[in-house]
Amino acid sequence: MERALTAKGAATRQRIVEGAAALIRERGVPNVGLDDIRLATSTSKSQLFHYFPDGKADLFLAVAAYEADQVLADQLPMLGDLTSWRKWQAWRRRVIQKYDLQRQRCPLSALTSQLGLANPATRTIVTDLLDRWHGYLATGVQALKDAGEIDATVDVDHAATSILTAVTGGAGMLQATNRISYLEIALAEALDGLRRPGNRPRRKVSAA
Repeated sequence: MERALTAKGAATRQRIVEGAAALIRERGVPNVGLDDIRLATSTSKSQLFHYFPDGKADLFLAVAAYEADQVLADQLPMLGDLTSWRKWQAWRRRVIQKYDLQRQRCPLSALTSQLGLANPATRTIVTDLLDRWHGYLATGVQALKDAGEIDATVDVDHAATSILTAVTGGAGMLQATNRISYLEIALAEALDGLRRPGNRPRRKVSAA
């Protein structure tokens, strides 16, 4: 059970987590130790172990949860309001802009590549992130169906999965090559797929 913290304590803990996250994005997990984090956050050893009793394991798990939240925070509020095709396109531009700006320092990369998936607790955080992300996208696809902007036969779950895979896959290719074009093309194709022949809404035929 997590201990209740005072407002000051919670702020101190958050400062440590954010400082550790910044170092991990910059240097990578193997090159970040507790002494580095203490120095960067102006934290004493006793403070660090007060908030993270198991030391590095506790702290890095908190960083993983923080980075997962940042992945979605970077896309909000647009991700939560995908109610028209215009808003979907605005979200697409937002995603590309964010990843293009962050490049190797994006929270998704830190979460999946740096912090790793070997730890079951980290894997649970990643799975929860993807489930939440998928939920936002599925709600948006359903909104397009309800508005008649895509065909009523589109499978909402499959479409959301395709779009999510395009973003995460494109982001992974960006990390490997430093080329944003992979993300741009993958996401554009996934969204265009919703409006290709067979997925587009049929025109209503007026009665004779």
